[in-house]
This record gives sequence, structure tokens and C-alpha cells, in this order.
Amino acid sequence: MVRSEGTFGEVAAAARDKQVGKLASAAQDARFIPSRADGRCNAPYLCPASPHYNHLLLTEDQCERLDVVLVSPRNPLNIGAVARAMANFGFGRLSVVAPFAPHWREARSAVGAPELLAQARETETLADAVAQCTFVAGTGTLTYRKPEQRVVSLPDLAPLVAVELARGGRIGLVFGPEKHGLTREDLSYCHVMVEIPTDTRQPSMNLGQAVAVCLYELAIRAFRKEMGQVEGGAAATESSTGESGEERASVAKANVDFVGLTRRLSPPPPSGSNSSAAPGVPSGTVDLLAGLVEQTMQAAGYSPRSMQAANRHDLRLMLRRLALTQPDARRILGLFRRVMWRLNRKPGSDDKSD
Repeated sequence: MVRSEGTFGEVAAAARDKQVGKLASAAQDARFIPSRADGRCNAPYLCPASPHYNHLLLTEDQCERLDVVLVSPRNPLNIGAVARAMANFGFGRLSVVAPFAPHWREARSAVGAPELLAQARETETLADAVAQCTFVAGTGTLTYRKPEQRVVSLPDLAPLVAVELARGGRIGLVFGPEKHGLTREDLSYCHVMVEIPTDTRQPSMNLGQAVAVCLYELAIRAFRKEMGQVEGGAAATESSTGESGEERASVAKANVDFVGLTRRLSPPPPSGSNSSAAPGVPSGTVDLLAGLVEQTMQAAGYSPRSMQAANRHDLRLMLRRLALTQPDARRILGLFRRVMWRLNRKPGSDDKSD
């Protein structure tokens, strides 16, 4: 029997309408679907969307204290791809330093993240972009580069970020332009240089992809519930998240390794202090201190004009390597201000404090 085109079209339309009706009914009844003990739905595709449905993602507060910083990006489409990747993992703070294209906020590649792109911060310098950050990580490759700061592999970045966020600090994750990446000058504002493991035959990555990979690593490795716990619960056959005891033991062991790595990479706090519970010094304060030290060096005749740029660069690196606490930074600022006052005092003037 041969059916006419009109009859076939009617049958197809009726079937489609019936399927759509079933899906709509299922969506309306989604609130009645029982959930598992961990709060996740037994039928995820029918459950209402939630901004933090994935238990591996960082919390909203943690995401709000991580800034993604792009230095002189050239292609607006790449900036849009970065915004989309940030939205995928719950991050919303984007800073763009000296962008090449003036209309980068209109990038169509920011699918699902146009507001993030519209609210992104634009600055003239990297120093301004990371001024409030207490821990700054610059990304790059070691190909044709001699690093001047500590280098960590991307998988080892998460515990460092976790510790600083737990202290109440702010993180800056910095990416360079597409052509050459971060310069030596850019990296002098960073506490560590992060290397993404790539094949040596093709070490460079697309900007949007690099941001997505880094944020994914932070999402799955930072602030795991099992961090620091022993393997005492490994005997259980099922966890509240559906993982077997053996799987939980493996994750716990990996996170204990991360904690140990963090303790090895982080400088030890001074004896008798509680600095481990306090965030680091904001980058803007470090730069203020570096500027004051530089002025003192010049006033004392220690830094000739031909060496001033090199000394300024080395000061930024040195002060970040020291990992100063905020009380230490205030004390050193007071010391150098006093030294500057003495150096600028007119000869023969009275000083009752001597």
C-alpha cells in the first residue's frame, strides 16, 4: 500500500506532537522524581537546572575570588571563547588588559556568557588587573624561555589555589596574547609560572582552550571533600556519591598527596605566628613596597640610571618569592619610609628623635 505525501506528513506531525507532549508532562512532574541521598536527581535529564548541580565545581564564593586575566588578546573570538569557558565552570570575573580590538565585548563566540563579557573589567596594565590578588599564577611554556620564578605543572596548581582561597585570598590566573604568550616583564608580576603539559612538537594552545583546561583542573582537583582524610572509610561498599570504597580510598590518597605538595611548595610560616591562616599580601601592596625600595636605592646612589629597569624587575620577583605576610609588609614599608625620610633630610637640620 502506497501512502500519499500528505498522509505521511500528518502521521509524522502527530507522532512529533505526542513526543513533545510527553516531554512537557515529564518536565512538569520533575519535582516529584525521588532524589538520591547526595541530593542529585535519579533522572538528571528531567530535573530542573541548578547553577551548581555539579558537586565537583568550586563554590560561588570561591569562584568569585578567582580572576581570569587576559593580557593584550588580539582576537575577539578568543575572548568570547574564554568567557564561555568561564561560564561553563562557574567563574564570572574576567579582566582584559590592553585589548587589541576595540569592540571585543561584542564577540559572538561568548555563547551563554554575553553578560560576563559585558561586565568584564578592562585595564591598561597587568599591575592594575592583579592589584587585589594575593596569589598570581602566570601561564606559559618553557620552550624558548628561562623561568625566573617557581614553575609548577598545571595539575600541581590546584592545591596552591585551594590553600590561598581557604585563607581568604584572591587568585589571579593570567594568560598572555596569542602570538607569543606572557613576556618576561608580565611574569615578574606572578608568584608562579604554570606549565600546561603539552607535546613538545606543538606546545602552544588556543587561548580559549588553555583557559578551559586550567579551570577544569581547578574544578576537579581543588576543595575535594576527601582532602586530607585518611583511608579509614575505604571499607564501605558504597559512598553517598555512589563511589565504591576502593575508589574513595584512591581519591583520598591523591588529595593527601596534594596537601603534602602544597606544604612543600609553600614557604614555612615564621615560628610563633598564625600567618598560615591569613591571606598573602595583595599584589598592589607588593608593588607599592617595590616602588619605595627602588626610590630608596636611587636616593642612596645604589641604583644607577642604566640599571633602574633591571633592578625594578628583580625587585618585583624577589618580593614575591619572599611570600611576605601582611604585618611584615607593613613593617617593611614603615622601615623604608623612615630611611627615605632620613636620606631626604637637609644636612644640619635638627632631629629630636635621634
